[in-house]
Order: sequence, then C-alpha cells, then structure tokens
Amino acid sequence: MQEKPKAPAGKANTKAKPAGGKGETSVKSAGGTKTVVKLSHPDKLLWPQEKVSKQGLLDHYALVWPRMQQFVVNRPLSLVRAPDGVGGQRFFQKHASAGMHEKIAMMKDPMDGEEILFIRDFDGVAALVQLGVVEIHIWGCTIDELDKPDQIIFDLDPDEGVDVKAVRAAALQIRGQLDELSLPHFVKTSGGKGYHVVVPLKPSADWDEVKDFAHDFARALEQAAPDRYTATLSKKARTGKIFVDYLRNGRGSTTVAPYSSRAKKGATVSMPAIWAEIEAGLAPNAFPVDDKTTLKQLAKADPWADFFKQGKPLKRG
Repeated sequence: MQEKPKAPAGKANTKAKPAGGKGETSVKSAGGTKTVVKLSHPDKLLWPQEKVSKQGLLDHYALVWPRMQQFVVNRPLSLVRAPDGVGGQRFFQKHASAGMHEKIAMMKDPMDGEEILFIRDFDGVAALVQLGVVEIHIWGCTIDELDKPDQIIFDLDPDEGVDVKAVRAAALQIRGQLDELSLPHFVKTSGGKGYHVVVPLKPSADWDEVKDFAHDFARALEQAAPDRYTATLSKKARTGKIFVDYLRNGRGSTTVAPYSSRAKKGATVSMPAIWAEIEAGLAPNAFPVDDKTTLKQLAKADPWADFFKQGKPLKRG
C-alpha cells in the first residue's frame, strides 16, 4: 500500500476544518449511536465476499463505540482506505486529501509541521467509513501529549507456517514477563495472524524511552529463545519465527485500534479479550464484523474498560 499524496498545507491549529465539502444535516441512527454524517452508497460492499457494506461497518462502530471511543478520540490517526472494497486498490493515508469530511479534524505536528488527522466523536468515525476506511490505526498518544506515549504495543507477527499455538504461547510468556516487571497488560486479537499485548502508561516517558524499553524487552525474548523469537524486522531473520514488533512504539508509528475492522479475508476485527480466553485457544481472527461470535463477545463485560486507569509511569533502571 502506498500513502495517498497529501493535500496542500493549511493553517496550524487543532480545530476541525472543512476539506472540500459541506457538512451534512441529516441525522441517522446506527445501532443506537447517532451521526450527522450521511453515507453515500451505504449498500456498497467493502468486503464483497463477506457481504459487509459501508452501512454494515458503520453499524459495527455504532455498536462498539461506547468501548472504542477512549482509544480513538483525540488521537493521531493513520488510515487504510479501500474506496472500491478490499479487493480493489488500497492505500495508507496520514494526511488530508480533497473531499475529506469536515468531521475529520486536523492539526499540525509542532515538531515537523506535518499534518495530523484525528477525530473528536462518533461523527468522525462515520466520516471515516464514508471515505472507505477499512482500518483505523492510532498513535500511542493523544493530540494533547504528542511526545508522551500512554501505551506500549507488542505486536506478535508470526512468519508463514508458525503454528497459532506458538503465537498464543508467546503472548502468555510476554504476560508473565510483564507481571515480573509489575506492569499492567491487556491483550487483543489482531484480526490477522497474531495478538497484540498492550501496556497502559501514565504519560511521563518520551518516545525514545518507550521504544528503547520495548526494544530491550523484545531482544530479551529473542536471546532467551532465539529459535522462537526475533526482534529483527528483516524477512530473513523472521523465517520460522515470531517477530516481536516493538517498532510500533516510535513517534508517528501506529497500530490498529481496538475494535477496528481489518482489510483481510473474513472482515475481521481487532478485538479486546481477557487472558483466560487466550489460554482457552481464542484465535487471532475469531471475530468478523457482525458475526454471532462477535456479538456474543460484545455482550460480555468490557475487558478494557479501565485500561487507562491501570496505567503506570514507565521507570527504567
């Protein structure tokens, strides 16, 4: 996927700006959550094989919004768009483009002047769906604390042919290591082949400190079991192993948001879970959009409800 060319730079501020289009005035309810954003061609299939339409995706976000909003509101975003569905052209977008809805806000990064996209509410998510966004990726910080991450991500990315049981065992081993460090930890399915283990932080350490910690952690896993893990990105180093992806923890790097759909076969979702479910064999791609398995999961108590409340400052040494 290639990034879509960015639009010309605008004024540096944190207020939502119209980007080629008038605001919508019609109000529609999707799954009990209302939005002023009107979908064009709501029946258009974003996942043709699975029969998941733009409206179906919006309904999914309406359903999960009470749980999802704390992870995506006022947070820098990167987007995977598939305007013609996941079987067509897909591209990664970090900056504004022509025709972007006014409910998608933007600001300037004070470090480099680059444009940052973010949303303030459910209307923002609806505007993303209208754009054909099939994956929502987030920075590990808010727009108010761009240089102080509030989470650490360990993305377990197995090489082709690595058994899912090994990936599950890796997630559980990381949990044990984090317990030894007295760090809180949460787990979610990736919607693909792996799991994401996430540590909430009280924003204090900077990006370099957080990335260095994650890198050291990944290298320690590799050194203890070099036949199973690698902390090296190269394809050669990953052969037959699980890549413990610590690179998600750099400034400007992103990871798929909790409850986001994935541009993958099955129209799967990156779904928060509890550790007992991982122990019981929960698959990384267990939750498709609007599937009975997903609806059953969402009927349970929210496993990430107190995610940020459990955050601790990262202390090194």
